[in-house]
Amino acid sequence: MGHAARSFSSLSILAILLLLGTNLSGQKALTHEEARALDHQNPVWDSIRPHLPDPASASTERLESAADILRARRFFEDAMDFYGYALGRGGEPVHLLNKMGVTEMELRDMNAARSLFQRAVKINKKSPEAWNNLGVIEYLNRRYDRAIGNYKRASKLDRTSATYHSNMGTALFERKDFDQARKEFDTALKLDPEMLQHHSTLGVTTRMLSPEDHARYCFELARLYLQRGDEPMMMHYLTSASEAGFDILSAMNSDQMFAPYRKDPRILVIVKNAKELRSKGTNIAEGSGPPPPLPPEKH
Repeated sequence: MGHAARSFSSLSILAILLLLGTNLSGQKALTHEEARALDHQNPVWDSIRPHLPDPASASTERLESAADILRARRFFEDAMDFYGYALGRGGEPVHLLNKMGVTEMELRDMNAARSLFQRAVKINKKSPEAWNNLGVIEYLNRRYDRAIGNYKRASKLDRTSATYHSNMGTALFERKDFDQARKEFDTALKLDPEMLQHHSTLGVTTRMLSPEDHARYCFELARLYLQRGDEPMMMHYLTSASEAGFDILSAMNSDQMFAPYRKDPRILVIVKNAKELRSKGTNIAEGSGPPPPLPPEKH
């Protein structure tokens, strides 16, 4: 797994959606004062505070480490303070600005996060993490073309990162460019076969989608599994797509890749069972939980 996939300064859409939840627009952000006061109600704060380094004399490395610990313990406002102290004492600016931007996202202040990522790009136009993170901001604001452009910049600057291709694939799916989305997911898996498993599953992303888009998403994943020669998982995703209301028979009839399966009796059983479930009013798209991760690359 590459450095960018490991570092929280480089965002994965899957990870940040899990972090923020799917109700991105319905929750009012707290003021900094309100957030800090709420944090300090945590009894853990009294055990951490005495061990924090002196901002006036500690090294940049120690200040950054303190910020990382504070962030991990979810004291986000105090983490921002210590990242700022490290930056003020000469810490590497792009690296710290990316971390600060991610922390602002955890505080649900997307405008502040965007500003920090833009500062990072202005300082170093060759920072793949900063371009990727700007892409995530654009994605969350549903500006998919801009997001894709930023992901492309990131992936060109760092050709070893699976995260950037996975993020691009997700944005391409939202733009209904299904063929290219599958290619990007496939590239991500070639770079890091276990990448999507690091973030649990694709279910975080699918929960953002409408029921119709969720169904199409499952069909596109079935097609990707077919390309990879994994028939059991292809059948699984065809089942998920059909249960969610997607007309898999029509889609398969117009897709040459599925030609060998058009008269497969298993497909007819999938369609029949899905119709019965839907006739009973079962909410498959919302109730079945996230799908399993994509498969590792076969050698």
